[in-house]
Amino acid sequence: MKSALPKVLHPLLGRTLLGHVLTAAEPLAADRTVVVVGHGADQVRAHLTEVAPQADAVLQAEQLGTGHAVRIALDAVADAAGTVVVINGDVPLLRPETVAALVEAHEGAGAAATVLAAEVPDPTGLGRIVRDAAGRLERIVEERDATAEQRAVREINAGIYAFDALRLRDALGKLSTDNDQGEEYLTDVFALLVSTGEPVAVHVAVDHTETLGCNDRVELAALRRLLRDRVNEGWMRTGVSILDPATTWIDVTVAVDRDAVIDQNTQLRGGSVVGAEAVVGPDVTLIDTVVGAGASVLRSHAVQAEVGPGASVGPYAYLRPAARLAERSKVGTFVEVKNSELGVGAKVPHLSYVGDATIGAKANIGAATIFVNYDGVNKHRTTVGEAAFVGCDTSLIAPVEVGAGAYVAAGSAISQDVPPGALGVTRAPQRSIEGWVARKRPGTASAAAAERAAAAGGESISVDEGQTVEDAPGDAR
Repeated sequence: MKSALPKVLHPLLGRTLLGHVLTAAEPLAADRTVVVVGHGADQVRAHLTEVAPQADAVLQAEQLGTGHAVRIALDAVADAAGTVVVINGDVPLLRPETVAALVEAHEGAGAAATVLAAEVPDPTGLGRIVRDAAGRLERIVEERDATAEQRAVREINAGIYAFDALRLRDALGKLSTDNDQGEEYLTDVFALLVSTGEPVAVHVAVDHTETLGCNDRVELAALRRLLRDRVNEGWMRTGVSILDPATTWIDVTVAVDRDAVIDQNTQLRGGSVVGAEAVVGPDVTLIDTVVGAGASVLRSHAVQAEVGPGASVGPYAYLRPAARLAERSKVGTFVEVKNSELGVGAKVPHLSYVGDATIGAKANIGAATIFVNYDGVNKHRTTVGEAAFVGCDTSLIAPVEVGAGAYVAAGSAISQDVPPGALGVTRAPQRSIEGWVARKRPGTASAAAAERAAAAGGESISVDEGQTVEDAPGDAR
């Protein structure tokens, strides 16, 4: 992978490679789960603590082969008996149903060992299943040790096995390193068991893509595309509309309700949830965000946010963590919301920053309003009451409260509470200096326009210094 990150920790639609494998094995309800770690062992252990704390990490200090790795794992569970399942850590497309079918076939046949195989279009780089004339498994051959005839075989070893624990222990003790890599191959166990007359079996996967592993970032990208297609197809078959599956990426940890519509260029990540009949996209990224039934999110980015039923977001909005929008509320164009609640039907239509605030039901926040929440050391909170009206180009300097039904005049900087039903205004008086353009900007387009207007009898509009503020509020819609 040419990465500081261990291969099994590379992410793939909501889980690491290892996380996908552990999820596929989880329904088996094994008595013990052992993860053999080597490169980046500390990072893998830390990840296991988060995603599978019941799993035991066992260190393979020297990478001496797959047989050696399994021997170390069995040594860690000395009392293990019955069926032992071994899975490579880099097969993220493996389904739980396939693992269960492997175990069922293995135990039903009373086999000492069973390998999961697949028929693939291109077996390059993979171990081959070699059968005898009767079609029985004879041995598994790694490609670098295979003959030209064996390399032509397209039935491959998926690196997933079921063993009888006692027979596996015995065979592992007989492995040699007489091969091209000088390692203990787990696959040699099958030839050893065949030579002693023990029954071995092959279980063929229905879908060969489940067996695909990953050895570089090109292969990782190919697996990501395959998993994307599988996830999208699954949601569409449950009644979700995905308008452009090729540009829609949905993590396996996401939930989407029936009749939701996912438009193109959309990413749904983490623990995001999309409710019934909601419309998400185009050009949307949701990370750990809940979108309620019937809501719409257009060309926006949301992280750890909640969008209530029937609410509207975007285009070009940014919902940061703890942004919570109640039913039928609106966050519009070029609006950023962080750690704030919007009440039922509240609106922040455009060009505003809302940080550390509580906005009451049916309140309206005018364009270019800034909730000034940070004093350079601490964050402070602003409260806007029910049905309050905040005019355009206003700064609410926290901590401050605008009462229920109160108005704030456009262009104000509010640093003191506005009582319920009152008008808050901090606007300076306007002056108009007649003839200023002609005197200070002669010869400009502005001066020429003003001269034409005067010649046509037009009147310039001015406001006297004594203007009242009774009609001062303003909102750009």
